[in-house]
Amino acid sequence: MRLKDKVCVITGAAQGIGEACAMRFANERAKVVVSDVQIEKGEAVAKAIRNAGGEAIFFACDVSQKSDCVDLIQAAVDAFGSVDVHLSNAAIIAAKEFLDITEEDWEQTVGVNLNGFFYAGQAAAAQMVKQGFGNIINMSSINAVVAIPTATPYTVCKGGVLQLTKSMALSLAPHGIRVNAVGPGTIATEMGKTMMSNPAAKKRVLSRTPLGRPGEPDEIASVCVFLASDDASYITGETIYCDGGRLPQNYPLDVAD
Repeated sequence: MRLKDKVCVITGAAQGIGEACAMRFANERAKVVVSDVQIEKGEAVAKAIRNAGGEAIFFACDVSQKSDCVDLIQAAVDAFGSVDVHLSNAAIIAAKEFLDITEEDWEQTVGVNLNGFFYAGQAAAAQMVKQGFGNIINMSSINAVVAIPTATPYTVCKGGVLQLTKSMALSLAPHGIRVNAVGPGTIATEMGKTMMSNPAAKKRVLSRTPLGRPGEPDEIASVCVFLASDDASYITGETIYCDGGRLPQNYPLDVAD
């Protein structure tokens, strides 16, 4: 019960890593605000938490809109009285070659994956400054360090989240607010499983992953629980990479066919 009675807001919580974080936070007895643009899926996650005996509400939020982010934090305060933990997780990806990326692709991705982290983080921080405490977690990626040539907007945004996390941490430390990030490698979300459904693609992923398998969403959620808890009370401005050893790996591994 490391998060007992802590109010935790999670964006992009309708599926994948965000959903896993919502369920894991609830298991740690947090009061969870599930947020997403996917209303039916988001409401289902909140209902599942309540059915399991936890406390949760759903609030629809498009993080690319600053007003939505402000309303999200206010909804959390109205429902539970405070915001102890905010996890920015909502993200999209436009998988295209560099020369095929349209202005719309770029603007939409930056709107959600970078602007959204700033808007939601700023709204949460404003409430936390009033409280005198708080904890913000940004879902980054190993692609803050390495690049995907067919996902330039996504990669650029994750690099931005890395620096945003550092800047926020330094700015908010005097207010008793910690800010950290988590950088997953290849995770077995719906998108990850689709990517690895092709045997050649799966082999390529495993050839760069020393642990020999993709990660599970709950493994990322466990790191988020740690950062959200008092166990991480002296950690701020850091990114924890959960990638099965991919970043240190500098040559492909042999993978059985």
